[in-house]
Amino acid sequence: MPFIYRNLILSPHDGEDRLPALVAGQLGVPRAALCDLRILRKGIDARRKPRIKLIYTVSFSLVDDAPLLARLTHEPDLEWQPEPAPALFPPVRSPQRIVIVGSGPAGLFAALRLAEYGLTATLIERGQPVEQRSLDVQKFWKTGLLDPESNVQFGEGGAGTFSDGKLTCRSKDPLGAWVLEQMAGFGAPPEIRYLAKPHIGTDRLRTVVSAMRLHLLEKGFAIRFGCRLTDIVTARGAVSSIVVNDGEELPCDLLVLASGHSARDTYEMLERRNVPLERKAFAMGLRVEHPQALIDRIQYGGPRHPSLPAADYAVTWNNSATGRSAYSFCMCPGGVVIGGASEEGGVVTNGMSGQMRDTPFANSALVVNVAPEDFGGPDPLAGVRFQRHWEHQAFLAGGGGYHAPASNLMGFMGLPGKGRLSSSYRPGIVEADLDTVLPRFITQTLREGINEFGRKLRGFVTAEAVLVGIESRTSAPVRIPRNEHYESVGLAGLYPVGEGAGYAGGIMSSAIDGIRIADTIAARLGETGK
Repeated sequence: MPFIYRNLILSPHDGEDRLPALVAGQLGVPRAALCDLRILRKGIDARRKPRIKLIYTVSFSLVDDAPLLARLTHEPDLEWQPEPAPALFPPVRSPQRIVIVGSGPAGLFAALRLAEYGLTATLIERGQPVEQRSLDVQKFWKTGLLDPESNVQFGEGGAGTFSDGKLTCRSKDPLGAWVLEQMAGFGAPPEIRYLAKPHIGTDRLRTVVSAMRLHLLEKGFAIRFGCRLTDIVTARGAVSSIVVNDGEELPCDLLVLASGHSARDTYEMLERRNVPLERKAFAMGLRVEHPQALIDRIQYGGPRHPSLPAADYAVTWNNSATGRSAYSFCMCPGGVVIGGASEEGGVVTNGMSGQMRDTPFANSALVVNVAPEDFGGPDPLAGVRFQRHWEHQAFLAGGGGYHAPASNLMGFMGLPGKGRLSSSYRPGIVEADLDTVLPRFITQTLREGINEFGRKLRGFVTAEAVLVGIESRTSAPVRIPRNEHYESVGLAGLYPVGEGAGYAGGIMSSAIDGIRIADTIAARLGETGK
C-alpha cells in the first residue's frame, strides 16, 4: 500500500540519496523496510537566507504497512495514497471532419487528447516545422530579416517554443498532471513531474514538440505546415469548410481554433464573418535584464550552491489611487532577451532560456495592466491597433532592423550612477528614451513599481541592469466568447481555444484548455453517434 510523506527537509549540501534514510528515521522503521520511494514534489524555501532548505514530498511502500496504518491519524505529514483510477477514453467513431488550426500547446494537446479516443483530425499550421522554424528564427536574430510566417510567434510549438518553457499554472487543475506525464513521455526531463516550478527549456521543448508530431502522424492525423487559415465557410449558421492560403477549401464540420495571441489577421477575418469578439485586458511594459549572479545573491543570500537552480523572482505592486499594477511576468533565469516580432515594422521582446538555464543573465518582463478603456476605441480590435502602434514606435526608436530601444535602469529611474548599456537581446539594442515607446501611464507606473521592487529585492535597482522594450504580447487583447460547451456563441462548430481565444495564459493553461475542448468534442460525437 503506498503512503505519502510531506515536509522532508534537506540542505543544498545533501544528496537526494539521503531521502530513504531520512524517511525511515522519521518513521522509526528500518531502511530496508522501505520500497518504491519516489519524489512527488520538490521545492525551495529561501525565506531564511542564506540557510536554504529543500522541501520534499515522497511516496513509498513498506514491507509491512500495518504498524504505519495505525499512526496515520497522529502523523500530520503522513497519509495513505489511494491508487489512482486509470483514465478512461471510450473509443469514438465519427465521420465528422475535425480541423485544428495552430500547433501551439492548445492545438497539440487537443490533438493528443482526441487521439486517445481514437479520433483523428487535420492539423494546420501557418508556420514551419520546428526544425525549419528554428533556422528562420536564428536568421532573424542574426540579420534582422523577418519571415512574417515563420518566427517566434508562428510555427510548430507556438510562441512557447522560444521561451523558458515554464510548466506552472495558477490553477490546481488535475489535468495538469496529464499534461506533465505526456510531456515527460515525449522526452521532457522526468523531474517536471515533481518540481514545484517545472520548466523544460527552449532547447528540450523543440525535441518534445517534434516527437508529438511523429506520434500524431502515427495515429492517422494529417499535419500541414505553411497552411494559413484565411476564411471560414458556413452553412445554416454552422462551419461547413475553411479556406487556407486564400485559395484551397478544406471540408470541416468541427473547427478547433488555436491560432495564438498574435494571429491578428485571424481576428480580422472573424470580425468580417461576424463572429462575436470582445476587447480583453492585457499587460504591456519592458524587459529588465540583470546579471544572474546578482539575482542569486539577492534570493539566496550569497553565491548559489551548485545544487541549487538559477534563482528567479516574482514581484508585484499596486497603486491603489490609479488602479494600476506593475508586476514581473515570464521571468527567465539564466536566459536571454530575444526579438519576438511577427509583423513588419514592429519591435516585440520576449525572454528565453534553455533547459540548463546557464547563461550569465536573468531577465523578466516588467509590465502594467492595460484595460480596454485604454485602447482608444470601442470596437473589438482596438487592442490590436493599440499594440501595433506602440510596437511601431519601438521599431522607430530602435532605428530599424528590429533593434530594440533600451536604457540603463538607473537612467530610466532618473538616478545617478548610470552604467554601460549592454544586453543579450538579439538582433541588438539602441539607447533610447523609453517614454517615447510606451504610454505615459505605463512608464510612470513602472517607475513607481521598480522603486517598490528595490525595497523587496535589495540590489534590484542597480547600474548593472538594463531595460529593453517593448513587451507587448503578454496575452491576447481579444476574447472570442464561447458557451458552456466551449463553442463560439455566434458560430456552431467553432471551438476557440487557448491564448488566442482569450482563455489561457502560458503553456500549461493553454494545454489544459485544449484538452477540455477535445473531451467536449469526443463526448458530443460519442453521444450523437455521428
